[in-house]
Amino acid sequence: MNYPVWEVPILGGGLLIGAIAILHVFVAHFAVGGGLYLVLTERRAYRTADEGLLQYLRGHSRFFILVVLVFGAVSGVGIWWTIGLVTPPATSTLLHVFVWAWAIEWVLFFVEIVAALVYYYGWDRLDRRSHLAVGWIYAAAAWLSLFVINGILSFMLTPGRWLDLPLGSRSLWGAFANPTMLPSLIIRTMVAVALAGLYALLTAAAIEDSDLRPRVTRYAAAWVLPAAVILPLAGAWYILAIPRLARAISMGGSPPVTIFAGLSVAFSAVLFVFTFLGPFQRPQAFSLPFAVLLVLLGLGTTAVTEWVREAVRKPYLIYGYMYSNGITHAEADRIDREGALGGARWASVREVQPENRLEAGEELYRLQCASCHTREGFNSIRFAVLGWREEFIDFQLRYLDELKGFMPPFFGTVKERQALAAWLAGLTPRGRHPAAPELREPVWGEP
Repeated sequence: MNYPVWEVPILGGGLLIGAIAILHVFVAHFAVGGGLYLVLTERRAYRTADEGLLQYLRGHSRFFILVVLVFGAVSGVGIWWTIGLVTPPATSTLLHVFVWAWAIEWVLFFVEIVAALVYYYGWDRLDRRSHLAVGWIYAAAAWLSLFVINGILSFMLTPGRWLDLPLGSRSLWGAFANPTMLPSLIIRTMVAVALAGLYALLTAAAIEDSDLRPRVTRYAAAWVLPAAVILPLAGAWYILAIPRLARAISMGGSPPVTIFAGLSVAFSAVLFVFTFLGPFQRPQAFSLPFAVLLVLLGLGTTAVTEWVREAVRKPYLIYGYMYSNGITHAEADRIDREGALGGARWASVREVQPENRLEAGEELYRLQCASCHTREGFNSIRFAVLGWREEFIDFQLRYLDELKGFMPPFFGTVKERQALAAWLAGLTPRGRHPAAPELREPVWGEP
């Protein structure tokens, strides 16, 4: 409660972060797998003296540079802007806990940029050995960057033993080496390799040489198929390592999350079958529309999987430590005792009074609800309380975390809770759902 609240109309802050982050994931994983694809394929071309393959790689590296360095850099900055504005408490915590990890990652990112540019512009300026060395430097820096970021992201769902340690004993390594770090690293590495193959299929489909196209197509498809074996095993390990509530949410506890989890599996299965039967088995008949379809399937699989990973973390931003509204477990008792408004530095109302009750309720909505809900739009708070009486809303708020396990409790005094209930009740016609039929007095003699 030390930061101002940024409300994003219609979309909501969470959806905005998710949209930018998922777009960045498409590029960030390609940056890892695509770099490895370039250097290994170049090595293959030298060993087989395949000049056609080298010419193809020159064009593919241009596509790689444009996607990774231009779009990737812009979307990465966009993530930092949005998480800093929407969830400043969680952003601050991650910066403090992983300050040296972030520093290492930023150095690695700088190495990636320099190596990628030298690699692209060094095709005719560097000898083969030096050019391959630059490619390996890029590939190593990109994977190590993934290694660092993966440890931070997996910490948010499974802090593990870090939570049980006293404040002075909570080390960076204790947070980084969390229960899902290794399975998540395997999953992300395989996704990176598979996406590299899918993007390569896109550029391979545009090759005009009828002899080269099927060879590159089959080779690129071979990069996608290993994930069909490794991802299910790593995924099972990951699911067993996440908290029980998170696992329950993805396995029927929340129908939307369960549907998306099922779509992740279904999209993956369709993608692998189509890749095997299409470009791998029949590369001569492969076409650009088919390549676009496979890329869309791959991106769709990645998108729904990332959405599920974020969704199962509810009601937390950092599991077991900080709720989705930025309030930590350590602050909960004090806020319940002293009130939420008095300790919120940027609140316009400091205490609930009869004359400012609705204004205080709106301020409490902004402090405790706006991180996940919009007033009118995605996950609308108005729709959530549609037709509810004030007394029923107050009851819901009183037992919020028990009635809805994916939501944090209400934190604050009884007066504050009642003020929020009054403001929420004023958003819709009281006591009647707008879709319900009009009520009238019964006529004498009617059944």
